[in-house]
Amino acid sequence: MKFKAFLIENGVNLLERRFLPALEKMGKICHIFLTRDHAIFLHNLLNGDGIQCIAQFRKEALFDDYRISSQNEDRIAFAIDVSLLQRAVRSSVSICSEFGGGPAENRLQIKLVKKLPPNCTQPMPFLTFETKGYKSAVIQDVPISKPLSRAQVLELQTALDLAQDLPPTLVQVPELNQLQSFIDRMKHIGELLNVFISKYGDLHVQISTTLITLGAEFQKLLVIGDRAQSPPEDHNLSARTRSERAVLRGDAQSVQVSVKHFWKSLQCHLAKPDCAFYGIAPQGACLTVIFQFFIPGTHQIDKSISLHCRLPVLDPGSN
Repeated sequence: MKFKAFLIENGVNLLERRFLPALEKMGKICHIFLTRDHAIFLHNLLNGDGIQCIAQFRKEALFDDYRISSQNEDRIAFAIDVSLLQRAVRSSVSICSEFGGGPAENRLQIKLVKKLPPNCTQPMPFLTFETKGYKSAVIQDVPISKPLSRAQVLELQTALDLAQDLPPTLVQVPELNQLQSFIDRMKHIGELLNVFISKYGDLHVQISTTLITLGAEFQKLLVIGDRAQSPPEDHNLSARTRSERAVLRGDAQSVQVSVKHFWKSLQCHLAKPDCAFYGIAPQGACLTVIFQFFIPGTHQIDKSISLHCRLPVLDPGSN
C-alpha cells in the first residue's frame, strides 16, 4: 500500500489551527482513514466506548498531488497519536516559515513509509513529513499502528456508514458559546445531563442532583427534518411541563448523557464551526451533534469538510 500527498496551505491551516486541537480534546488516539476521495479522522468507532467523533475532508481541502493505492479498493486506515501528529504539523509549519522562500521551495510532503527504528529488528510504519527548504530538508517521522487489515477496514467502513445516519429532527444552535458557558459552570455539579429536543425548535439541557436542579433552555431554534407547531396552550407553562407534554404527544425526545461527554463534544468549537445542530436518534440510541462550516465570507455550506459527534446515551429517557 502506498500514500503520498502534499499538504496545501489551506490544509495546513485547517489541521494545525482548527481540527487537530479539537480532535486532541476527543482522545489521545484516533484512526485516520484514507480513501480515493477523502481523508477521515475517527474517534472510538471500533471500540464503541465513549464519545464518537468524525471529521471528514475531501482530499482537495487538504492536499495537492494526492496519490493512494492499496489492494483494499485504495483504502488505508491506521491509528495515530493526535498530539504527535499535531506536533509534527506545527513543527513543519515553523520550519517552512524559518526557511522562507516561495511555495515551490517549502512544500510539505506527507507519506506512509516503513523504517527500521534504532534497536529494532523489524521495520515499523510511520507517517512521514518532509519539509524542503531552500538548501536542505527536514524529515519528521510520526509512528503509527500497523495498517488495518481488510476485515478491519471493512468493519471501520461499516461503522462509519452507520454513524452517518441523521436524527429525524435537528435543531440549530448558532451561539455555541452560550451553551458552552452553561456547561462550563455546571459540569462540577453533577455527572448526568438530561437533554430534551422538540420538533418545535426547543433544546433544554438540565443537570440534577439530590440538592439542586439547574437548566438552560433555547427556544424557537431553526428545525431541520420533522417539525411541528407548538400548541398555543403550552406557551405560558413551565419548561418542564411543556417538555413532558411534548414527549407525550410524540413531538419530542429526551435522553440522559454524561456531562463529561457533552462538555468534550463542545470542545469542537476549537475547529471554529459556524453553527451546530443537535438531534436524538430514533429510540434514543444516541445524541448527535453536527457542526457546520460555511465557505469563508458567505453563508453557503462548505461541503468539503464535515465534523460530527455521537454521544452514548446512559438512559434512553422518553420517546
